[in-house]
Amino acid sequence: MTETIKVEVDSRGIVQLRLSRPEKRNALSGQMIAELTAFAARAQERRDWRAVILSGEGAAFCAGGDLDWMREQMQADRQTRIAEARKLANMLGALNSLPQPLIGAIHGSAFGGGVGMACACDLALATPETLFGLTETKLGIIPATIGPYMLARMGEGRARRVFMSAKRFSTLEAVELGIISRVVSADVLMREALAEAEYYLATAPGAVASAKALARSLSRSLDADRIEESITALADVWEQDEAKEGIAAFFEKRKPRWDHN
Repeated sequence: MTETIKVEVDSRGIVQLRLSRPEKRNALSGQMIAELTAFAARAQERRDWRAVILSGEGAAFCAGGDLDWMREQMQADRQTRIAEARKLANMLGALNSLPQPLIGAIHGSAFGGGVGMACACDLALATPETLFGLTETKLGIIPATIGPYMLARMGEGRARRVFMSAKRFSTLEAVELGIISRVVSADVLMREALAEAEYYLATAPGAVASAKALARSLSRSLDADRIEESITALADVWEQDEAKEGIAAFFEKRKPRWDHN
């Protein structure tokens, strides 16, 4: 039984994976990270699952990292921080390496880890109104563990346009950056995602899994060293004064000292 995600499988083997913390705009808590990782482990064993559609309940796809979870990292020791960063990295890696095609249906907003999950999808659809952003630097932290997946999807040049500025950007720019495959209206978002999933009903599931694994292997942009570097980078930045100030300012509902807007 899961509390932060919902999983439904139809008779054909198309899986609906929904982030289900609508009251928190589906922010990634420690529990959600664990439940998504467990889902991915289960999916590895299910060759009768033909495709997975990832979406979010409520007003947003995913607001990024849960701020309470981040605040806990401010008070933890380094080894705990590394362990928590590794859980987040492992979750993204597990979604990225699903044997099934992963199709994103993105609506409302996708910030931080939400962008990371979109980049872990094999293709992602989004509504015209969806807003995207890597807002971590406003809080004095960095988009570390999602970085390898963003760079793999976008390339360094395009990623650097949005990686550090914390600006919010539109679905059209997300398409240009390579995050989103196609823009569809909100009233047909899930129908279009389902149509993409249905292509795989005519394919051999083992061949699909092997082809996806080969594509990942040939790119060689997501090696273990890069992922480990992202884990260390996140643990490092959580130790800095700017992270402490940024998280404190958020909870105290004030501007951090660097904000001159």
